[in-house]
Amino acid sequence: MMNLRGIARDFILPKAKFASTSLLATIVDYTLYLALYYAGLGKISSNIISASCGFLVNFFLQKKFIFALKRKVRTTFLLSMSFSIIGIAVSTLLIYWISKIEFFDDHQYVTKGIVTGIMFFYNYYTKQIAFEKKVNKL
Repeated sequence: MMNLRGIARDFILPKAKFASTSLLATIVDYTLYLALYYAGLGKISSNIISASCGFLVNFFLQKKFIFALKRKVRTTFLLSMSFSIIGIAVSTLLIYWISKIEFFDDHQYVTKGIVTGIMFFYNYYTKQIAFEKKVNKL
């Protein structure tokens, strides 16, 4: 059984570090999404464009600061991009479905925030696989 220090070191700290770089990418994604949406672009198109930009920011920050690169950069990028395409599809579907509820359709900043929170763990574990060829378990 793992003690509290082990849990903090192996589970909480890596996600906190990941969250810090993801925050910048999320700000790019979230801000661009709202700017595009309120400028008249549809929810789906806005999410695809903003999430793609957020992916690029996230990839380069995590390559530099978070994960120990254990693959060739090209392989890591392609694998990370593949996981991100799946993630963008899932997040786009979530925005579509959640927006069917009138409140969330009228408050896209809340909708995007909920979806971003849901996608955090998917992104963490898939990026760990892409960069480090492993997944740390608790």
